[in-house]
Amino acid sequence: MRTPVLVEEIMKKNVTTIDPRASLKEALQLMKAKGIHCLIVEKTYESDAYGIITNTQILRKIMAEDGEVELLNVYDVYKKPAFSVSTKIDVKHAARMMLSNGVKRVAVTDNNELKGVLSVTDLTDYLLSLVD
Repeated sequence: MRTPVLVEEIMKKNVTTIDPRASLKEALQLMKAKGIHCLIVEKTYESDAYGIITNTQILRKIMAEDGEVELLNVYDVYKKPAFSVSTKIDVKHAARMMLSNGVKRVAVTDNNELKGVLSVTDLTDYLLSLVD
């Protein structure tokens, strides 16, 4: 019987967050500067849920607004609550949940505290590492 690989072993621990009141322009600038495709949107109070905003969501909004994004903020676009998984679950369960819900990235939380982000790319990289 194989030892399960846990989400915490392959997730990205260095997570970039953004305030929901930040502008879309700020979100795009932050993504560009960090070379990433999503940001975790911070909670507004302790028992709140994290959100997520992706470059695809921003692009859709820009297209819908004919490029007029100057007055739009993260809270106009992001998804909340973000899909999330625990650090302590087997990656195959996380992958199954992501695939069945059409989600490319999930927040990784324990006790409603952000621990990381898991993406389809992380899962693919892990699978590729098994092939020698």
